[in-house]
Amino acid sequence: MDIFRKKDVNDLLNRQSPLKRTLHTWDLTFLGIGAIIGTGIFVLTGKGALTTGPSLALSFLIAAICCGFAGLCYAEFASMAPVAGSAYTYSYISFGEIVAFIIGWDLLLEYALGAATVAAGWSGYFVNLMGNLGIHIPTALTAAAGTTPGVHTFFNLPAFVIVLLITCIIAMGINQTKHVNDTMVIIKLGVIILFIVCTVWFVKTRNWHPFTPYGWYSFHKGTSAGVIPAASIVFFSFIGFDSVSSSAEETVNPSKTLPRGILLSLLISTVLYITMTLIMTGVVKYTVFAKYLDAPILAVLHQTGQTWLSIIVSIGAILGMTTVILVQLYGQSRITYSMSRDGLFPKFFGDVSLQHQTPYKGTWFFGIVTAVTAGFINLNILSELVNIGTLTAFILVSAGVLWMRHKHPEIHRGFKAPGVPFTPIIAIAFCLMLIAGLNWETWLRFVVWFAIGMCIYFGYAKKHSHLNKAN
Repeated sequence: MDIFRKKDVNDLLNRQSPLKRTLHTWDLTFLGIGAIIGTGIFVLTGKGALTTGPSLALSFLIAAICCGFAGLCYAEFASMAPVAGSAYTYSYISFGEIVAFIIGWDLLLEYALGAATVAAGWSGYFVNLMGNLGIHIPTALTAAAGTTPGVHTFFNLPAFVIVLLITCIIAMGINQTKHVNDTMVIIKLGVIILFIVCTVWFVKTRNWHPFTPYGWYSFHKGTSAGVIPAASIVFFSFIGFDSVSSSAEETVNPSKTLPRGILLSLLISTVLYITMTLIMTGVVKYTVFAKYLDAPILAVLHQTGQTWLSIIVSIGAILGMTTVILVQLYGQSRITYSMSRDGLFPKFFGDVSLQHQTPYKGTWFFGIVTAVTAGFINLNILSELVNIGTLTAFILVSAGVLWMRHKHPEIHRGFKAPGVPFTPIIAIAFCLMLIAGLNWETWLRFVVWFAIGMCIYFGYAKKHSHLNKAN
């Protein structure tokens, strides 16, 4: 069937890119760390600790293992087909056009909704910091309507503004994006290390007992609890590392540099996450985080009496979440650029600025859409949609490695995932386990998003596909 027509790897490699190659290994590593370290440490640790207790470190480890195995598969594909598009392009090579469109459509959900959700968390820390500095932002302008029960709000102004500012940076060029991200990542890593050094001495091992109060999977107060459900929650922390592979056409020597950047960023982020969660649940009894859901790190600072650190940590949190938003919006712009270049999206999204060498129209379009989403929509009920979209992408990339090893062993790979076929199979199993930890409402919303995507594919993309015209 023509809906399963595939791209040829050699055709992709021979295509000239209008984008500028400027990224090296540490730029990609910082891009990955920028995407990973942010919301997980500064926001999700509270909710995760209440879901599983001190075993939150184990939940982070499970999520990291899932991403690690998937990351090895991403690294192989990135070395085999170092072009923009990430999982979308890899699926086009392996399974055909309709699967590629589905995964591209899912990635739009991942990046746009993920960036908007993080922007809402960013807003909470920003408003708190401004309050500490004596600057008051009207409550009505600090969140979307219905976000906080009993509090009258209608628009999240800080979230709206930060998304537009980051969109402007990305549209200006990859060098500007790289320098801004690298600078903020270095500062936030410094803040995290300072926090670890200042609080590790206050850990009381009695707070780690019982280590798994809810077991691996159980129901507590009408909702799922335990290590696995918490892993499904904190998996959101790792979302975005796959956007590193979207930078293939802006990377120097991508077949070697991309795998290094992907795997290094995952390793460094995982070590920091596990260290932070062990310290946080060791200093404070996990039940205390119920009072600090929006800023769980403040619970630790309050317990240790180190309130002088709160402003520094708030700045670190703001910068940390800023880089997450930046990398997700960057990844989104490159996915839509790739889909437009293939004819599956209108040409508008693939237009590249000769001055800035970026797909500026698509960048601004989705930046504005994301800003409006962050400003006006209550994202509390939608954030888990990001997880299911990403896990689906991981499954297809992992399965794609199996398929390409079997069907096209002759294609050159600058990096080969070790342990194939077991590595991709383990990645798929972990992803399915985390999907099982999501609630049924998330599945229903995902089906609705999928149905909308299918209408667009059969109504527009299938007819305008460049492969369709070539055939």
